[in-house]
Amino acid sequence: MRASQKFNVRVYGVCINAAGELLVADERIQGREITKLPGGGLEFGEGPVDCVKREFIEETGQAVQVVRHFYTTDFFVLSAFSANSQIVSIYYEVKFEADVHFEIKTKKFDFPKGTDNVYVFRWVPLSKLSPSEFSFPIDKKVAELLLSENTAK
Repeated sequence: MRASQKFNVRVYGVCINAAGELLVADERIQGREITKLPGGGLEFGEGPVDCVKREFIEETGQAVQVVRHFYTTDFFVLSAFSANSQIVSIYYEVKFEADVHFEIKTKKFDFPKGTDNVYVFRWVPLSKLSPSEFSFPIDKKVAELLLSENTAK
């Protein structure tokens, strides 16, 4: 590995409510509109479980409990934001510790006008979930796994 190449570890939450809907985040970052699962970057000195809990508090203002490990990236993914960075993502199934009290949108990319580096949340019914809903290849893979897991039930 060259000195300029690095790993970027990301940690995300798979949150499904009692109605069978998946929480997704729409984000406008660096002028791009993306759809992803809630979560973000692992910080030095932090474990993945602590990371997903911190990210949910930062993004939604609410605490979550980790239910189980769901998936860790098992294929090569180059960062969409840095050509010298390989992404490794860890996904945990999570649930909110209390009723949701942050704003939930119903339309994709329903951002306040004139904003950047902002995110909003939507519930997507698992019955209508498609990997194409997501912007990044690892989230698409997680959507496929969710679909196969839910059709097996």
